[in-house]
Amino acid sequence: MSLVSDVKTDVNMREVTFSISAEDLENACERVYQRQKKDIAVKGFRKGKVPRKLVEKMYGEDVFFEDAVNMIIPGEIQTILDENNIVIIDRPSVELVSCTKAEGAVCKATLITKPEVTVSEYKGIHAPMVVHEVSEEDIDQQIETLRQRQARMIEVTDRAAEMGDEVKINFEGFIDDVAFEGGKGEEYPLRLGSGQFIPGFEEQIAGKNIGDQFDVNVTFPEEYGDERYAGKPAIFKTELLGITKQELPEVDDELAKDISEFDTLAELREDIKKRLVVTAENQAQVRFENAVFDTLVAATEAVVPQVLNDRRIDQRISEFETQLRQQYGELKLEEYLQLTGMTMEQLRDEYEPQAKKEVMLRLALEKVADLEDIQVSDEELEEGLKEFADQMKVPVEFVKARIPVEDYRTDMRVQKAVELVKNNAVVDNDMPEAAEDAETTETAE
Repeated sequence: MSLVSDVKTDVNMREVTFSISAEDLENACERVYQRQKKDIAVKGFRKGKVPRKLVEKMYGEDVFFEDAVNMIIPGEIQTILDENNIVIIDRPSVELVSCTKAEGAVCKATLITKPEVTVSEYKGIHAPMVVHEVSEEDIDQQIETLRQRQARMIEVTDRAAEMGDEVKINFEGFIDDVAFEGGKGEEYPLRLGSGQFIPGFEEQIAGKNIGDQFDVNVTFPEEYGDERYAGKPAIFKTELLGITKQELPEVDDELAKDISEFDTLAELREDIKKRLVVTAENQAQVRFENAVFDTLVAATEAVVPQVLNDRRIDQRISEFETQLRQQYGELKLEEYLQLTGMTMEQLRDEYEPQAKKEVMLRLALEKVADLEDIQVSDEELEEGLKEFADQMKVPVEFVKARIPVEDYRTDMRVQKAVELVKNNAVVDNDMPEAAEDAETTETAE
């Protein structure tokens, strides 16, 4: 291989031209022939016995060139990258310029290179850390949540339905006196006030008694998901079949005994307060670290190739698909998009701002690792891979065979950079952000 030229064509773009000698091309063609000859069929010869020269005479001397060049190119490009300290972030685009048996081949590769990064601030970053004070109201909310879990539903027969009740209904919807698709339900459970149905529907059930048959008059919202019904008035012929209401236990020592290991409500409240304090401190730490890394991103300059942002968006969407499967079983992303009326382009646009921020943060941390000469020893790498394998409950050799080990080493370098930036950050509650955070906290409480 011989490097013919190396030209920077744009920011993060290089075009390298290299040659493949006639000897290397010939050796590759022979390897291709040996690999393919078992499948070559020519009348008068058994498969695997057709001479190479005969094949080239029948189909042209260049019959094996394409596969031969494709066999050589990856190694040639890797040599160029290694010898010239070039780091690329995407698969090269390669064009075959010329190829002959006598002169070999000339190829042109377009490379998208890792962006140049500058970081002006990464040690001693100031950020606020405001710990939200736990109030009695916060404790009351936790108690109420626990109390709700102890609620039981009792049947109501001596009064009309009220907002907050759970009712069971039959209904069928009509638009212009014609029943419409999806507008019918039988023995349908509905909590009045949940907002599950079209605005105004649930309120018209309140005041009705078991056995009542009545019309519910509503108008579909203009922004309703199904355009066939958007903005149209509808009548739901409805029958109230049953009413149940929620009965909650008293907030007292007996409740504390039922829902915890404590004998008194006071003890339960004190335990809840301790846990809320720990949560508030953890949340403050997370907000502090987020602010630190926001500052790091703001202090970072780089022209980021779109391919990096697109790759991170792809990862985000893949993670979202996994969440859908975990939460909703067999719900596929395509089905989710149909249900929400969203296109894939809109979903990608939604993820793009955060993806760009995450890409820039990663580049910043890699630069910090370079500036601080952060290294990961072979022993540390081995230990990290073993921990990863243990988490996955697979042998470490299984992991090594399936992930790029050097990429994992880079991830470990980045994690060390994360710890360095965090450990050198400074808590500063005199910053304007701290006052704003405190005001927000006070309002929320």
